[in-house]
Amino acid sequence: MKKALFVLVIVMAAALFASGKSTRLVASWKNPQYSGPRFHRILVLGMSAKPGVRADFEDALSKLVAGPGVEAIPGNTVLLRPEDTKLDLDYLKTQIREFKIDAVIVSRLVRVETSTTYIPGQAYVVPYPYYSSFYGYYGAVYPVVYSPDYLREDTTVRVETNVYATSTGEGELVWTGVSDTFNPRSADKVIQGLSKLLVKELKKESVL
Repeated sequence: MKKALFVLVIVMAAALFASGKSTRLVASWKNPQYSGPRFHRILVLGMSAKPGVRADFEDALSKLVAGPGVEAIPGNTVLLRPEDTKLDLDYLKTQIREFKIDAVIVSRLVRVETSTTYIPGQAYVVPYPYYSSFYGYYGAVYPVVYSPDYLREDTTVRVETNVYATSTGEGELVWTGVSDTFNPRSADKVIQGLSKLLVKELKKESVL
């Protein structure tokens, strides 16, 4: 019984650890040809049809990107993007020039994928000697809960993020990455996990 409880504790600890790592990078690439200076004013853009989600993402990522010598500007503070309207490229270029922005971080939702997995139940078998007395039997089976069959639904949110240097006319790709967030409880969980992951990776790659 002690062994079974020990295994249960290990499994629960592993599950908690995994839940804390729900966002991970699945692919990335850094442009080996880019040799421009470090960025000082970075525009953060989220491509979403929902203005609230877009603004929350831009604000959250900007706070983490900003640091000594680096100013991060959320797109919602300098760009007029009414709901269900396309952002005019000429207007975007003008704002980038006027605010002296030297880089853009832009993220877009690629897909939301849901999968269903059948999880078979697990029957607990008590060794025969425990059945020989009432107290032995009761003490052995009382802490045990039977696990029935069930269907587990998993959701994966995939996001693509690109970093562009705006010193060139059309903007030069510096870094690109694709991330997956597993079973997020809300859009805010996706935003927080993705923001932390992106800043960590961009610093590791010396993009920030």
